[in-house]
Amino acid sequence: MADWNTRLEVKLGDATITPITTFTPTFNVPHTVLHSIEADNVGFVRQPATFTFTMGVPAVATAVAELTQLATTGAEFQVVVAEKKGTDWAFGSLKFARCIVTSASPSNVVVDGVPQASFTCLALSVGVEA
Repeated sequence: MADWNTRLEVKLGDATITPITTFTPTFNVPHTVLHSIEADNVGFVRQPATFTFTMGVPAVATAVAELTQLATTGAEFQVVVAEKKGTDWAFGSLKFARCIVTSASPSNVVVDGVPQASFTCLALSVGVEA
């Protein structure tokens, strides 16, 4: 039985992004049901899949500057999410390749706490290691 002590790490290229507060991947694999004048639900058409993710990174991390530069230049990059410690996670790793930043939004500067930067990205290729 799992003891739920797994810790994940997110790598931008070969460098680990630390600290990172959130990483939210979204996979969209749309299908359209086909109907006929003879019958309903005779098949479906699979539409192209899209892969997006959002990262929340404290503004003290050097990755914020790197991601901001990638966003302003439109350069492609890769991100890997993998187990750093433990074996509770269902995947060995997720690799998001040919990524670009579609939007970046830093948070307000606050008196208490660290400002957060949020990056929304899309990936043209995703690999899964089970």
